[in-house]
Amino acid sequence: MAMEPPYLRIAGDIRRRIASGELAPGARIPSTRRITQEWGVAMATASKALATLNQEGLVRAVPGVGTVVAESGRDRPPAPPQGLTRDRIIRAAIALVDAEGLAALSMRRVATDFGVSTMALYRHVPSKGELVRLMSEAVFGGEPPGSRPPGWRAQLEREARWLWGLYQRHPWLARAMAALTRPMASPHAMRYTERVLGALNGLGLTPTQIIHIHLALLGYAQGVAAAVELESQARQDTGMTPEEWMAANEPRMESIQTTGSFPILSTLFEGERFDLELGTLFEFGLTRMLDGVEALVERSGG
Repeated sequence: MAMEPPYLRIAGDIRRRIASGELAPGARIPSTRRITQEWGVAMATASKALATLNQEGLVRAVPGVGTVVAESGRDRPPAPPQGLTRDRIIRAAIALVDAEGLAALSMRRVATDFGVSTMALYRHVPSKGELVRLMSEAVFGGEPPGSRPPGWRAQLEREARWLWGLYQRHPWLARAMAALTRPMASPHAMRYTERVLGALNGLGLTPTQIIHIHLALLGYAQGVAAAVELESQARQDTGMTPEEWMAANEPRMESIQTTGSFPILSTLFEGERFDLELGTLFEFGLTRMLDGVEALVERSGG
């Protein structure tokens, strides 16, 4: 008798949890990373198990949350229409990585979600690398709302906050676009660059200073945004919010601090609560960076 493939066994285990009510509608199911840890399988096997449940209509991807148990009956999102196009593939891949992270993306996973062979996908997109490029290009479309404000600083603030908003909506994007020395050939991203360079042009800065300011701001936004992706993945893997994780780890933190080895860290917030909010951290750093740019502009006579 043939042995059941691992991905079907995993899908069956999760299916039974759903049927028993252990996993109710809207509840997060194990992420691909959690499945690899719990069942001891490869990432591709974990992805195939989730794709199987998705095809059965038992689960669905929710951006920023992960894969959850689907609602039943008329409340369940309708199945996608038949027929592959490049645009549909890109949109499906974006929805997948918004929910499960870039590590979950593979040509096989996307093809399985559509119920087609991997070769059918390759007729529209030649490689995973090209798919990631097309996804990045798609989400980079558009520009900040409203009219362009007067003044270089207000213009840079507008662009940086628009970029930060993209990274929050699509946590994978910062890593996909992180190669500062080998940038993607992306017209949409280049339009962002052109707007930033336009804000700095005519201020007396050298070309090198202008491009360094652009890359420093971009690298800063990407660095903080990397924490958004890590937090999203950690929430999927642990099922805990940052507050719940801190509460669970508080006894261990206190035991380390009571040794007296970290006197400043241990007493810095005595009588005061500190909650790290990434948006606040981003704004703080952005202001400090623009203060530095302003000093440079003043020295240049702009």
